[in-house]
Amino acid sequence: MPPIKKENTDSIVQAATKASKKGPPPVHLWNPPFCGDLDMRIARDGTWYYLGSPIGRAPLVKLFSSIIRKDGDNYFLVTPAEKIGIKVDDAPFLATDFDVKNQGHNQVIEFHTHVGDSALASINNPIRVTRDLKTGEPSPYVLIRNNLEALIDRKSFYRLVEIGTTQHFEGSSWFGVRSSGAFFPIIPAIELES
Repeated sequence: MPPIKKENTDSIVQAATKASKKGPPPVHLWNPPFCGDLDMRIARDGTWYYLGSPIGRAPLVKLFSSIIRKDGDNYFLVTPAEKIGIKVDDAPFLATDFDVKNQGHNQVIEFHTHVGDSALASINNPIRVTRDLKTGEPSPYVLIRNNLEALIDRKSFYRLVEIGTTQHFEGSSWFGVRSSGAFFPIIPAIELES
């Protein structure tokens, strides 16, 4: 299917604006036909690009972010009438900050994204950390909504490490963080000691 032309993006904006007036659009319930790919990309740092140029209008980025959906390994902008493919380099959102309430087993961590979403880290919105096989560099994520994660930015990850604790998890000792009664492992405790 050929790429969607620039003039067709107006219909996406109009449909997203209409759908978002009643609260978060229920994109998980919509099943429109696939209409092709759009030359739109979300970079690892959370910057949205259209036709190779950054989208500088924050309200437009926020609007597009409200209608993004992940099906399998692919990302789409979805309206009641259209499903359009976009590229995502890593995760569609960037967690740029978090708040902590309480301490110890009662600790709750609320993440905030660059597009205004927030999520309480919990069993339903878990934190996970992957590590690059060559460098060992960690990439931390938190689930924001409906199969969509945010990459936790470096400063926030360092802050998470500061409030971390060691705990027995799945048969061994792990360093991680607690939130909403759940423990999220970051690194085996033995690797911290070496």
